This record gives sequence, C-alpha cells and structure tokens, in this order.
Amino acid sequence: MSPRRSRPRRSEQPEPRSGGYSGLGWTLGQTDSYGGEDWQVRPVAGDSGKSYRCPGCDQEIPPGVGHLVVWPLTSVSGTAGVDDRRHWHRACWNARERRSAAVQRGRNAPKY
Repeated sequence: MSPRRSRPRRSEQPEPRSGGYSGLGWTLGQTDSYGGEDWQVRPVAGDSGKSYRCPGCDQEIPPGVGHLVVWPLTSVSGTAGVDDRRHWHRACWNARERRSAAVQRGRNAPKY
C-alpha cells in the first residue's frame, strides 16, 4: 500500500483567484476609505532592510517585519506620488478609526 499524498500534484492545483487575492493574502492590494479619502493599501514583507515610523502609533517598524504601505489615490496636487506613501503596522491601520487625534507618546516620555 502506498502512502497517501498530502499535497495535490502540480496539474491538480487550483487556479489563482482573481481580484488580487492569492491563497496567502493580497498580492495587488486593496482600496480602503479613511478620513473621507480613498487609500490604496498594499502589504509588504519588510525585507528592504530599512526601518519606518508608523503614523498610527509613532513607533518604529523594524526591518524584516511585515506591514502595510498606504497612500491616497489622489493627493492635494491631484496625483498620488511616492512622497504620499506611509508605512503602517497592520493593527494600527485596522484601529485607525478608534484612535484619538491626540499625539501618541512613548513609555518613557514625560506626561506633560
């Protein structure tokens, strides 16, 4: 008796789904609404070797950590450019409507 195959053969694999969604997550991103604007949201693996500052929590996103790159579909000048992109933690982007407009402080920052 031969062992049972746990993975389908290459010819039996399903076709990739359309709409930018592969079985593992977004590939092309999606459009989301925030602050009365439409935003393009795209996940990145964080393998650029650079660190970024999340505008939601004002904390650093270290290299190698997956996060979201978000930019408006149209900016003040009429077209969205590279300067309009922001790197967000996934949780911060999901909680953006629940956060207050107050300036976020780190743990060791003074409270005044």
